[in-house]
Amino acid sequence: MFVEVISEAATRGAPAWGDPAGGRARRLRPAHGWLRLVSPVLLVGLWQLLSSTGVIPPSRLASPASIAHTAYTLVVTTSPTYGTLQSSLLVSAERWAIGLSIGITVAVVLAIASGLSRVGEYALDPVIQALRSIPLLGLLPLFIVWFGIGELPKDLIVLLGALFPMYINTFAGIRGVDPKLGELGQVLGLSRWELVRHIVLPGALPSALTGVRLSVIGSLLALVVGEQINANAGLGFMITTAQEFLQNNIIMVCLIVYALLGLLVDWGLRVVERKALAWRRDFVQ
Repeated sequence: MFVEVISEAATRGAPAWGDPAGGRARRLRPAHGWLRLVSPVLLVGLWQLLSSTGVIPPSRLASPASIAHTAYTLVVTTSPTYGTLQSSLLVSAERWAIGLSIGITVAVVLAIASGLSRVGEYALDPVIQALRSIPLLGLLPLFIVWFGIGELPKDLIVLLGALFPMYINTFAGIRGVDPKLGELGQVLGLSRWELVRHIVLPGALPSALTGVRLSVIGSLLALVVGEQINANAGLGFMITTAQEFLQNNIIMVCLIVYALLGLLVDWGLRVVERKALAWRRDFVQ
């Protein structure tokens, strides 16, 4: 109950407990969000300078200008080998969305089952920890034998890339809830479901949101691996094909698209996190 009081106060703009500034520092932070672009812009500028002066040869790493021209060409023309960049992006995004959503959902269910029960922990956690230790590349041959070379093994690889970070963080968040809050809930007469709903899940929310952000990156990395399974479209397919023809500029275009996609989703998650955890005061103001 008191968790809802804090959340409601923060939503209405009232100062949360322990926040005498009333959240003014948090409201000022978005105005300076552009500062996060300074280091990437400086890095790209240095990269272009080193490429233009010949310090970095084009055979090793294409310049940002060359990469931008290649990306433009892939967007406006249809390559007989690669197709268009946007069509490959849509194919990869569909695989990513399917694996990521299912992986996060399964991870949350498993984390709740093992986090709220010792029996669940003993039954589920050892198996999940063992699977987490297996490299995804090592699973590719088995997935090909079991599921063929269609879309299913690709989606499963992405699912596993999203599942483990989400499970670990959600489980840690559930187990990290202060036991005194549970005792207080029992004193107030809350049922077990009400304890979970009003105390455990809100208390685990910060760790769970961190798990979502890590799952986004983990699933993107898994997507590159999954699209090596006899894919004929997608960003991973473009990378594999460009590697065969030694076209580093196309490889860099795909990698930058991956990076921008991850940054865009992570930015959206940071916005959601800021609103969902408006009651929390950051250490750095």
